[in-house]
Amino acid sequence: MIVCPRSRKGRFPHLNGMLKQATNASVFPVIRAQSTQEYTPEAKFYKIEAILRPWRVPHVSSGLLKMGIRGVTVSDVRGFGAQGGSTERQAGSEFSEDKFVAKVKMEIVVNCDQVDAVIDKIIEEARTGEIGDGKIFLIPVSDVIRVRTGERGEMAERMTGGLSDILSSAVSN
Repeated sequence: MIVCPRSRKGRFPHLNGMLKQATNASVFPVIRAQSTQEYTPEAKFYKIEAILRPWRVPHVSSGLLKMGIRGVTVSDVRGFGAQGGSTERQAGSEFSEDKFVAKVKMEIVVNCDQVDAVIDKIIEEARTGEIGDGKIFLIPVSDVIRVRTGERGEMAERMTGGLSDILSSAVSN
């Protein structure tokens, strides 16, 4: 069970194997991640790596933006898992290139308080209910350092000074 070192109260219930029904439960229930291990390293920040279907990325990134998550890195990757590298169907056509399936990896570093909400949003937006929906990996991050200013920790992790901050300060003036 993870406890945020800062607050000591932010536990992640999805690691306890809980199942939560979504508002569209008749279509797909939201499935919470399950953990059989009691040990997870404590950290102030976590990196969430999500391997997803390429055509679900716009849905996920738009959902994250609506939550206020703005620091996302996206990479094109190839691999196979439960699909066994079988061909994938897209736009009615099957394709296969050396038995690897094209996926996208999204990487997001967040405060420990944000982990639950971000994982839930990724699952909600990326899930189709079929094999090949992807995986999410949770990795503890010991520190965050902003290259431009040298800031560390929470000040470096916060996405300030970007276009949205400039626009919001212009609107408030």
